[in-house]
Amino acid sequence: MRIALIADTFPPFRTSGAVQLRDLSRELVRQGHELTVLLPSAELKQAWSLETMDGVEVLRLAAPKIKDISYLRRTVGEFLMPFAMKRNFRKSPLAKVKWDGVVWYAPSIFHGPFAKALKRASGCKGYLIIRDIFPEWAVDMGLMGRGLPYRFFDMVARYQYSVADTIGVQTPGNLTYFKDWATRPGRSLEVLQNWLGPAAGIGCSINVSKTSLHGRKVFVYAGNMGIAQGMDILLDLAERLRSRGDIGFLFVGRGSDAKRLAAESAARGLDNVLFRDEIHPDEIPDLYAQCHVGLVALDCRHKSHNIPGKFLTYMQSGLPVLANINRGNDLAELIRGEGVGAVSEDNSLDTLAELAEDLIARLDSDAAFKSRCKALFSHQFSAEAAAQQVVTALGVHQKETQRQSASAAKSNEESKLSIPRV
Repeated sequence: MRIALIADTFPPFRTSGAVQLRDLSRELVRQGHELTVLLPSAELKQAWSLETMDGVEVLRLAAPKIKDISYLRRTVGEFLMPFAMKRNFRKSPLAKVKWDGVVWYAPSIFHGPFAKALKRASGCKGYLIIRDIFPEWAVDMGLMGRGLPYRFFDMVARYQYSVADTIGVQTPGNLTYFKDWATRPGRSLEVLQNWLGPAAGIGCSINVSKTSLHGRKVFVYAGNMGIAQGMDILLDLAERLRSRGDIGFLFVGRGSDAKRLAAESAARGLDNVLFRDEIHPDEIPDLYAQCHVGLVALDCRHKSHNIPGKFLTYMQSGLPVLANINRGNDLAELIRGEGVGAVSEDNSLDTLAELAEDLIARLDSDAAFKSRCKALFSHQFSAEAAAQQVVTALGVHQKETQRQSASAAKSNEESKLSIPRV
């Protein structure tokens, strides 16, 4: 199939979304499909730029800046983004390409107009991959009420949903939110698990044995440190366990809270905590090989279900997890049911500290932790399975479109035959 994939993140960005889309793209190409990734770029001096990465065609289209700016400027930039991408796409050498399917990735919620234009021009179907439900999670977090800004974002999100023929959500718990959407004819709703491709294993610029955490059992957190993660309790946990000379905490990444948390750690004099800047995603497997437990944190105010990308990287590396997440999240049942770590849903430091110490004690007595983690990753979170699922959905829709076109053509022909000659 000839597939277009619209997104606003892709390498060289190092976000979990960029890594996911890179791995999905590589897998689609490996399975024999022709893939073009369509991305906005604020750095381009011309309308478009075309390159090839790992067999994937990457078309970057000039668009307003949407990263590392104020919320207001980002909203305006994202609103204008799909229209700028559509305009500059028409100037590119791919303007006349006929796609067999259009896939797009949310976040962002603003891709709808561009996705609709590509679908309409090619007469094909579209698959929307949803990794978080915005603006609902922002309301849950208290970042906005249900006033005018919410209504605006909700309208944009619902327009994007209306463009899709299939929506893939990341956990069964998110299916309920789209129950009404799925009642319309021709629409399909399914769970599309998060995914990762094979680990690169290129080594890591962080050598734990040469740090203050040498010789300790290391709890590691690698990824975004922002409002949605609610990471203060992890710092509180480190302070609670500072008397345990055999335990250490390593935080690696960036985000709106990263500097604040590092400064807070220094102010508390936590000698069992180490902060490091973001590293290349391909270095992650070697980093985890030096650690013992992966940390997952989601702000307790969340009401939606989320399986963070970092959880997948822990499982892929055979690293059991300690999670502090919102109550009722599907991830809690997954961790307990598969026996791949410990999870707290009450946002209590006492509970989390007890689980942490128990988990450390079990590391030596339960030799099957690593194999259970790797087995879970293999059967639920592979890029191969995700790519096949997306292609299957597009293929079903493609065949239905062809059937309808053939039926319409036949009806046309029969109508012509039934008109009496004068």
